[in-house]
Amino acid sequence: MTLRDTPPFRADHVGSLLRPERLLKARADRAAGTISADELRAVEDDAIREVVRMQRDVGLRSATDGEFRRTSWHMDFIYQLGGIHSTDEKIRVHFHNKEGDLDFTSAALAVDGPVRLEKTIFGPDFAFLSSTVDSDVTAKLTIPSPSMVHYRGGKASIDPAVYPDEEQFWADLSAAYAAQVAAVASLGCRYLQLDDTSLAYLNDPEQRRQLDERGDDAEHQHLRYIKQINAAIQDRPAGLSVTTHMCRGNFRSSWAAEGGYDFVAEALFSELAVDGFFLEFDDERSGGFAPLRFVPPGKMVVLGLVTTKRGELESKDALKRRIDEAAKYVPLEQLCLSPQCGFSSTVEGNVLSYDDEVAKLRLIVETADEVWG
Repeated sequence: MTLRDTPPFRADHVGSLLRPERLLKARADRAAGTISADELRAVEDDAIREVVRMQRDVGLRSATDGEFRRTSWHMDFIYQLGGIHSTDEKIRVHFHNKEGDLDFTSAALAVDGPVRLEKTIFGPDFAFLSSTVDSDVTAKLTIPSPSMVHYRGGKASIDPAVYPDEEQFWADLSAAYAAQVAAVASLGCRYLQLDDTSLAYLNDPEQRRQLDERGDDAEHQHLRYIKQINAAIQDRPAGLSVTTHMCRGNFRSSWAAEGGYDFVAEALFSELAVDGFFLEFDDERSGGFAPLRFVPPGKMVVLGLVTTKRGELESKDALKRRIDEAAKYVPLEQLCLSPQCGFSSTVEGNVLSYDDEVAKLRLIVETADEVWG
């Protein structure tokens, strides 16, 4: 197999990592007003240096900051776009696990002004990450995809006085993202990931029913999202690899949607102009590999076979068998390996230990080395 020098790598990971206890305490102290913002950032800096070393030590070719400065994987970014604000209304997303159900609650958003990029979002954070990685490790930045701005509230969240024509909203949203892509590239970013639960959720009939009820076109929503992501990344500079990660929700070891990628697969894999797809395949709710038959030559698929939802370590032989199964639909040369999602999509984290996290990342590296060399 060809050694990959550009992202995604044969052994990779999604992005978020478990927050250490000292960081959680510092966040709580900052919320209580007992430490300053600078003191919190100093704790974050130290924790990020440490977690970057961990990623290097297990053998990964890329490193993230673990999303240690965020409360959640998406809203910390979205609320920094011009024209978008949180509201007093609450959004509840229903999650499920083997023990029962729980809800993720966050402030709803409103598009109450022209959508625009007012600053490079996470710019200082990425610059710090870049300063901590070794020369042979690629710093990776994760941000929510443009789809997530719309999926949370649909067209009901868009003020018609600001956007009487919804097409202008979409044009402005993609333009804001295009400016963000250019800005982070100018900071030296060579690995950008657009995290997108919507394109996975839309495979679930129950999720499509909910969208129909609120007045959205659930049957064709994925086509709109693909179009707008493509508009956002079409002018990305040479040397910037862009991937997308699509899972069915990840909050305290629970999920929000079920079903394979079948509903969106043909359009998604043949039309979305990213370099690679991080896909969730860790259990039966994720469906089978058959949708991968639509992946064209040249596109990479990162198989999320290792779960972050529990600490039990997967069998290396079982992982190899599943890679062989996937290779029936897309050539082995186009495959990579990763966890199915982040370890801590929100600040609370999933129900496993730091040692479990390290063992899973090391397993991914060792398995990839044995499969691809």
